[in-house]
Amino acid sequence: MAISGDDYLVKRRKQIELKQRILTYISVLSFGSSILFGAVNTLRESWEKPQQAAVPVIQSVDGELQQQAKEKEYELVLQREPNNQLALEKLSLLRLEMKDTKGAIALMEKLVQQHPDRQDYKVVLRNMKKREGER
Repeated sequence: MAISGDDYLVKRRKQIELKQRILTYISVLSFGSSILFGAVNTLRESWEKPQQAAVPVIQSVDGELQQQAKEKEYELVLQREPNNQLALEKLSLLRLEMKDTKGAIALMEKLVQQHPDRQDYKVVLRNMKKREGER
């Protein structure tokens, strides 16, 4: 039983196609696994970072004095320009760092009133109020 040249070529082509399909499946599986692995790591890191940010930072006396000096500078700017967006923003963040949540909320509410189109201000205000409510 001799295999003719045409039969050999057909059989060989089927073997090659089978190997190509197997290699394609392995490649797709590897690619999908790498994407899944990356997505899982990204999600895991995003869950861990907010928890790390919640750890209180111990500040030195010098750091507190510098923050108080900055606060006074921003307050001086706000006396001259009560609606200065940058001063309101920085002072609210500074007060939040100094654990003056009520003062920070008041400033952020003023920013939200002045700039109702800014979603980031609304989100920060909501987070501040949520944090204040938890205390």
